[in-house]
Amino acid sequence: AATAMVEYSNVQYLGGTDQVDINNANVQAYRQFPGMYPTAAGQIATHGPYKDVADVYNIPGLKDDVKNIIKKYEKNLVCLPPSPAYFLDRIN
Repeated sequence: AATAMVEYSNVQYLGGTDQVDINNANVQAYRQFPGMYPTAAGQIATHGPYKDVADVYNIPGLKDDVKNIIKKYEKNLVCLPPSPAYFLDRIN
């Protein structure tokens, strides 16, 4: 059984606010941004880890229309260090 991380200091970036962490948030966190889910969110979640928000534009095969959607919400994206407790669960 996996141990849950109860005291994760960046929990607000996992979908509880209008700021989403591209390294740790689950794809569902992107539903609040029209057009981001499922395509853009899925691409972000299945790649990485990222060092900077701008790294998402380097996802192989990312189409321009998807890049434009991401660009629309770029100010809502943050890039925090990957947490082992959350990074692997991003696509579920």
